[in-house]
Amino acid sequence: MRNMILATAALMLLASPSFAQDIRAAAPAEPVNPAVKGMHENNSATPVAGANSFTMNQAKSQIEAKGYTKVAGLKKGEDGVWRGKATKDGTSHEVSVDYQGNVN
Repeated sequence: MRNMILATAALMLLASPSFAQDIRAAAPAEPVNPAVKGMHENNSATPVAGANSFTMNQAKSQIEAKGYTKVAGLKKGEDGVWRGKATKDGTSHEVSVDYQGNVN
């Protein structure tokens, strides 16, 4: 009886790495829907509400990457969207950055 238990335990130990490899192989290499698409890509024409982990400086960098200058007055609203004012082509605009990095 003892030999049977030891043999079963040994068999289970030998078989477990192959199961683990199958599980890892099925997992995607990269996130399917990352929070930030890219510095120059918007995936929404309006700000998307959600928990925003950008700091003020990161939000400012996102806005500047879209060609805006003189970014000022950035404040994060209750909806998680950073809002402020910035200049582009000599004109002042209201701007926003959502948690996905969309600048509108």
